[in-house]
Amino acid sequence: MLKNRSPQWSPRAVVFDCDGTLLDSEKHWVDARQHVLDDHGMVPDEKFADLAQGVHYAECGRLMATMAGRPRMAAELTDDLLRAFRALASATPVTCPGAPALVASLAGSMPLAVASNCPQDVVESCLSGAGLLRHFRHVVVPGGTVRPKPEPDVYAEAAARCGVDPGECLAFEDSLCGIRSAVSAGIPVIGIGERPSTESLQLADGWVSSLEDPELVAWAGSWRREQLSG
Repeated sequence: MLKNRSPQWSPRAVVFDCDGTLLDSEKHWVDARQHVLDDHGMVPDEKFADLAQGVHYAECGRLMATMAGRPRMAAELTDDLLRAFRALASATPVTCPGAPALVASLAGSMPLAVASNCPQDVVESCLSGAGLLRHFRHVVVPGGTVRPKPEPDVYAEAAARCGVDPGECLAFEDSLCGIRSAVSAGIPVIGIGERPSTESLQLADGWVSSLEDPELVAWAGSWRREQLSG
């Protein structure tokens, strides 16, 4: 399942991204960005959508301001973006295909963590609303000395809190920004999505279209059996 890894290898802890991996909230971010852009009469260039995916919301606010030629509005746009996303995400939390089943199957057999660029309260409230928060021992977000993705900090911190070396973890990510973060932290990563970029495929240790992938589900079942028998 993973390139450059023995077929017998299995993780001792698993770290999940949140948006687009556990929760189908990328649409909420897209809608929130569009709402803010429309409110301010801004029209981004064609590269904006790709550049904005997976980045920290403050960076997205700066990106919107820069692309609109209004750099002084970065803080205002960031606040507006987060406000719009909170309203959308809290109203309709939706899980990604296969996420509830995979998380539930692993819970109790190994440490599970979430590494996200979103604020702590947003991540926890959305996961709680979707019935997933109780399965995770740790939720790691930027703050203090922990920098946002694509820096490695949130993944490195998640591995440390789980009590395992980064190379003994496995990450699940849907964005290039997040994949870069996990790889930089030394954590093997499985990418998720239907249309991966060339760089995403090169960096990821494996790729599935969703967490319902039959080969992934079967492989994850073997981790649980190994942990319980050990």
